[in-house]
Amino acid sequence: MNRLVSVAPMMDCTDRHERYFLRLISKNVLLYTEMIVSEAIDRGDKKRLLEFNIKEKPVALQLGGSSPKLLSNAAKIGEEFGYDEINLNLGCPSKKVQKNKFGACLMKEPNLVADCLNEMIASTKLPVTVKTRIGYDNVEDYENIYNFVNLLSKTGVKTFIMHARKAMLGKFTPKQNLNIPPLKYDIVYKLKEDFPDLDIVINGGITNTDQIKHHLKKVDGVMIGRSVYHSPYFLADIEKEIYSTENILTREDVIKELINYVKVEIKKGTRLHHIMRHTLGLYHGISGSSFWKRYLSENMCVRNADVQKVDHILDKVKHPQRQEVSI
Repeated sequence: MNRLVSVAPMMDCTDRHERYFLRLISKNVLLYTEMIVSEAIDRGDKKRLLEFNIKEKPVALQLGGSSPKLLSNAAKIGEEFGYDEINLNLGCPSKKVQKNKFGACLMKEPNLVADCLNEMIASTKLPVTVKTRIGYDNVEDYENIYNFVNLLSKTGVKTFIMHARKAMLGKFTPKQNLNIPPLKYDIVYKLKEDFPDLDIVINGGITNTDQIKHHLKKVDGVMIGRSVYHSPYFLADIEKEIYSTENILTREDVIKELINYVKVEIKKGTRLHHIMRHTLGLYHGISGSSFWKRYLSENMCVRNADVQKVDHILDKVKHPQRQEVSI
């Protein structure tokens, strides 16, 4: 599995439409689903929750939960649906997640986490990985995170994705937890030094390819979140500078490719907004981006959009720079 660069699982962001869109820009980065709760998979519509387009691959399924039995079952089902990796969320700090006993609060219960991982590994041939934080509340000493990783590695987990911030449980909102606790990259670097046989992936505050290159000198992989969602064509820079990829689609070509996908999805009953909302940042940072965002915001929420309407909207947003001049 190539984890050199990956796009973080983000709630209400990395759904199947976002992943398809990002894959048009990057052929190499590893993509993740939103966190999907194991109990929802057990009780809910598995096809609706887990189905994805084969063109999204490689794609990993991130699970949330604390029941070894339910997580084991969810991992098995994830393999059946064709995912390439199963990841356990141990980093989400939201109150709702804590109430249901999963996410970052599980860092307080390492033995339970180990039980969950043992059951998951036993149920699937796919790699089982962990995404966690470097600490929680007032617990962020290196000895604690070292012991946590050491215990979990004994289950057979080989890949740890480390968000280089601690989680403030119950004190901060999820947004605050993404910004206020300071980034401590050195802790993640030290983990790689002390666990050379593990794959250590770093996450948190990474916004450009120079930072990616710097981190890759210290760890095995880099995971990027909000900077990709807000500016998805950042992936083109990653393709060029990290993977040395040639023949990357232009922004216009990405939209051309997306047209066929949109038409197929609308015939299935998908609303245009559910796809196009992910493309708002495609022209981020260049001339014409304001037209792109404004036009999409005004037109992508049409209900029951027919193919003619889709063609009209997408044709308008193919050339935002030119449109910007004409209005």
